[in-house]
Amino acid sequence: MATQAKRRRVVVTRQGTVAGYGMVALDSVQPGELLFAVPRAALLSPHTCSIGGLLERERGALQSQSGWVPLLLALLHELQAPDSPWNPYFALWPELGRLEHPMFWPEEERRRLLQGTGVLEAVEKDLTNIRSEYSSIVLPFMEAHPDLFRSGVRSVELYHQLVALVMAYSFQEPLEEEDDEKEPNSPLMVPAADILNHSANHNANLEYSADYLRMVATRPIPKGQEIFNTYGQMANWQLIHMYGFVEPYPDNTDDTADIQMVTVREAAVQRAKSTAERLLLYERWDFLCKLEMVGEEGAFVVGREEVLTEEELTTTLRVLCMSAVEFREYKDRDEWREDESREDSLTITNIPKLKASWRQLLQDSVLLTLQTYATDLKAEQDLLSNKIYAKLSWREQQALQVRYGQKMILHRLLEMTS
Repeated sequence: MATQAKRRRVVVTRQGTVAGYGMVALDSVQPGELLFAVPRAALLSPHTCSIGGLLERERGALQSQSGWVPLLLALLHELQAPDSPWNPYFALWPELGRLEHPMFWPEEERRRLLQGTGVLEAVEKDLTNIRSEYSSIVLPFMEAHPDLFRSGVRSVELYHQLVALVMAYSFQEPLEEEDDEKEPNSPLMVPAADILNHSANHNANLEYSADYLRMVATRPIPKGQEIFNTYGQMANWQLIHMYGFVEPYPDNTDDTADIQMVTVREAAVQRAKSTAERLLLYERWDFLCKLEMVGEEGAFVVGREEVLTEEELTTTLRVLCMSAVEFREYKDRDEWREDESREDSLTITNIPKLKASWRQLLQDSVLLTLQTYATDLKAEQDLLSNKIYAKLSWREQQALQVRYGQKMILHRLLEMTS
């Protein structure tokens, strides 16, 4: 697919990139400079593909939990079309049979390497949704239109691979501020832009306009340096789950560790000294659920420098650590959200100043979280600090970086709550 730019500032290459194809600056670039632009006509989406009219007419029947089915059908059709205008673009795709998302790893290997990280649960949901979407929506649609989908593309394996490709390579145009209440835009494929690799410390960003999508430098880029986009503020477990790679410690400044909400409840229940105390804790948990502060599948998210779910974790610690009298008074408040002391603000630096009962509950929750991993921090440090690391497989190295980054955050919490 052709792209337009004022002059050739970049080159697509495998040399000097962190992984596979990437984009490198041919000359020094200043912040705000245009690197390249992709006309909207070159985007591959349900609207621009050759069966766009059919997909629009059948939109109601193609609704799914992911919202990706129309784009995936567009890809399935264009991939088999010998005269598809996107064939040069497909030639730059990674080999579909060699994608490194954990969903393609053998189950035993996935469990051995990623236990406790949150990836296992995410992959299981993906696989369940993929099988359901394919059997109930995608395959019946293709069978109803055999002239548009040859038998060679009617494959759950290919569909699985394309889901991973869309997960890793598609873009989602942000909504306008006045459209915040609307459903998110459907994903689309952006030739050229999806070649850029990711870095938390990125140097370029994709901007959307009426006729073009423009990749613009966000900081100085020396000649010969790789150009990095950002896929968003992604923790390493999210990167490996969705994109099949991680940023080695300590490069990913957006890395996080999760403490499951039910783990905090479990820690509180374990400290209860009587059945009455346990019943009171469950009453408090139900109250927190009604406030939408917690849920059975939710998690408190802690980064290196901040608690990303500060309000939820603060409120949970406060409610679970209250006396019975305090809880009754608190529950009866009308303006409870606005009547909180900033001294209880749960910033990373403020954790040592929290009430002793809060720190204890948080510490117990961290200890329970650490027990969900198959190995401890010392074992990870040993692997990272000697020659064994170089002998590990690529998957072992990636998974180790995920586990290590999370455990470093959790152990810092342990130190701050002691």
